[in-house]
Amino acid sequence: MKTLRKKDTRIPRRPLLWLAAALLFTLPPMFGTLPSWVPMLFLVALAAKFWMEPKGYRLRSLIWKLVLVALILFLLFFGYGSLRGMEPGVSLIVLLTSVKILEAHTAREFHIMIMVAWILCLCGFFLSQNLAIALCLLIAFALLLVALIQFHRGLSSAFWPPIRIAAKLLAQAVPLIILLFLFFPRVNTGLRFQIAPQRGASAGFSDRLSPGSVAVLANSSEAAFRAEFPDGKIPPLSAMYWRGVVMWHGEGLEWKAPAGPAALPRTSQGPLRGEAIRQWITIEPHDAHWMFALDWPVNSPSGAVLAPGNYLWSNQPIHKPRRYEVTSYPEIPNNRLHSREREPLLQVPSSISPAARALAQSWATEKANPRAIVNKALEFFRTQGFRYSFSPGQYGKNDLDEFLFHRRLGFCEHYAASFATLMRLAGIPARVVTGYLGGEYNEIGHFFLVRQADAHAWCEVWFPDSGWERVDPTAVVAPDRVNLGLNFFLERRGATGQLDNIQSAFARQLARWPIFGRARLGWQTLSYAWDTRVLSFDGDEQASFFASVGMAGHGPIFFIVGSLSFATALLALYAGWTHLRTRPGGNRVKKVYETFCRKAARLGASRNPSEGPLDFSVRATRLLPNESERIRRIANTYIALRYALAPDPMMLEQFAKEVNAFVRAS
Repeated sequence: MKTLRKKDTRIPRRPLLWLAAALLFTLPPMFGTLPSWVPMLFLVALAAKFWMEPKGYRLRSLIWKLVLVALILFLLFFGYGSLRGMEPGVSLIVLLTSVKILEAHTAREFHIMIMVAWILCLCGFFLSQNLAIALCLLIAFALLLVALIQFHRGLSSAFWPPIRIAAKLLAQAVPLIILLFLFFPRVNTGLRFQIAPQRGASAGFSDRLSPGSVAVLANSSEAAFRAEFPDGKIPPLSAMYWRGVVMWHGEGLEWKAPAGPAALPRTSQGPLRGEAIRQWITIEPHDAHWMFALDWPVNSPSGAVLAPGNYLWSNQPIHKPRRYEVTSYPEIPNNRLHSREREPLLQVPSSISPAARALAQSWATEKANPRAIVNKALEFFRTQGFRYSFSPGQYGKNDLDEFLFHRRLGFCEHYAASFATLMRLAGIPARVVTGYLGGEYNEIGHFFLVRQADAHAWCEVWFPDSGWERVDPTAVVAPDRVNLGLNFFLERRGATGQLDNIQSAFARQLARWPIFGRARLGWQTLSYAWDTRVLSFDGDEQASFFASVGMAGHGPIFFIVGSLSFATALLALYAGWTHLRTRPGGNRVKKVYETFCRKAARLGASRNPSEGPLDFSVRATRLLPNESERIRRIANTYIALRYALAPDPMMLEQFAKEVNAFVRAS
């Protein structure tokens, strides 16, 4: 009686390794977006699979599968309260994939895991669309293709051939991807279709100013926005005040802005002075309404208004990166201030102490004009021992006396808030503005990167002869902060040992190395190009592109039909070229063999016209002993192909590779 050998249905280890590597690259978008236990359970399932597979173990019991699924659903309901939404849905896919990994053992289940992993790549792009995540997901996509090729080539396949085939397939797809990206009609949102909310790009910046609210951002390296100056008109760093929110209501050291400002009437603006500065700004998501522009913006982008105080206010919360154009002027005269507007600008809380009132009134003598009062106040901050500090300690909103007369230690928000309060006490209308100061210029990408650490607060006072003017009391206490920018200020303070906790000495030293500086600027440029050229390529950008290439005025049907027709033509041309290149026939066999003979002749083994391939191979092996084995293989393969009724395409490809290898080796 014959004993039937049981067929081994285990997934080969090498394709499984490729699959595991691909799945690891799908993890980065999960961390920081999904609960940490979700990707951790995914990693545990992947590690368990590699322990179980060589031993033939797998998750077989239907009861255990149902228990795991029920536990997953319970954890998701406990964590999210519902399965509706992007994050719960992606978490469910990740956890069910973990269960599938534990039970998979057949070829069919391997293919299912490949398909699910491609879905995870798409989900990762929903969760995050920055360049680093996109590169990780592209690598995952390519590794999944390699795993599929490796699986179908079998165990005999070497390490590199599946990688070469995958690279060739992806390279062939690139022209079609570019074609469809540029010409296929799209909606106005471009590729920004992420559903998961992103927070923290401008987290910490607020429409409320309180002691420590700006200083807490000093350690943050996260980007707030990027700005380009398309006309090349770049103001000096000390004048680069990025206007964010204007605050009218003050209570000592605490100020706040209106909740929903109305649009600024155009009639309230006086004649423009100076040279217009045009900016392209790409702002990071912050889930609020404020937008930023260089002082003073005079127009509002689509979907935003210019609020009283000449700052930009978005009609909708900014949940995803947004790119807009705005024009600013160095000053905007506004000589009209109605009584109903003046009164709120002079309001001060009743809790202000007599000492603070007396200080302000000592400047507001009977003959003192507003500019003289401002100069006296600045002189007070310059000469009375005030210091600029990132960690001044705790202040309450009513601790104005503590700051002015005792500790005299503060960050920019302390100086802006106290100065505006003192101006109101002296009878001068004043308000506080928060935004950013300066930025880091990227000489490779030609744009400014403004980080959260560049957050700043300053004051604006009203002069009857010129209107609102910026007064920054921080400039008299820490002029280097304004003139040199925050990075240079920190470096200078760090060099004197005044900064122990802001930046480590090692990090500062490493940042001075040119290679790291260039690499950092290069990565910033690539990220900015990805954000502005790819993710922001919406319907308006596509229309501009069509106009630049002389294709404006056509409807979407024209581009849909044209794109599909051109893609079909490309595929047909490629298929025809592949058929001609790989078609079985004696002509190609003969040409490849003649290539071999010519190379052998250059090496000293010339073939006689009457000499057959077998005799020539025998003589060539004696003349070229180092290549004897390859020469025999080439000769045997040529004979098999030359005299076959229908040459095998796979054998023909192998024959061409052998000849190419002989040529390279020789």
